[in-house]
Amino acid sequence: MNFIVITASLLLAQPGKAETSARTIELKVTAKGFEPDQVHVKKGEPLKLLVTRTTDQTCAKQLVVKDAAVRKDLPLHQPVTIELTPSKTGEIRYACGMDMISGVLVVD
Repeated sequence: MNFIVITASLLLAQPGKAETSARTIELKVTAKGFEPDQVHVKKGEPLKLLVTRTTDQTCAKQLVVKDAAVRKDLPLHQPVTIELTPSKTGEIRYACGMDMISGVLVVD
């Protein structure tokens, strides 16, 4: 019985694609801006940004990641999930819709 289960698992697995879970990074929008405003990540690492706006006293009511073609509204006190995988090293900048408040993902 175990042999059948193992064989079926091997047949259903896609070659060359290891299952990896995304790293969750929590970002908050506060009166100070994005917190944290700098996060170190790895090239090729699947990311799940969990962004929560905790104040209405800011223009950061959207999150824009130009390099990833992302523009998401940030409703007050409601977590928003943004999934991305950095494909090159360097910096990926994220900002509010007005480009006044920003942060960066440093990709190693």
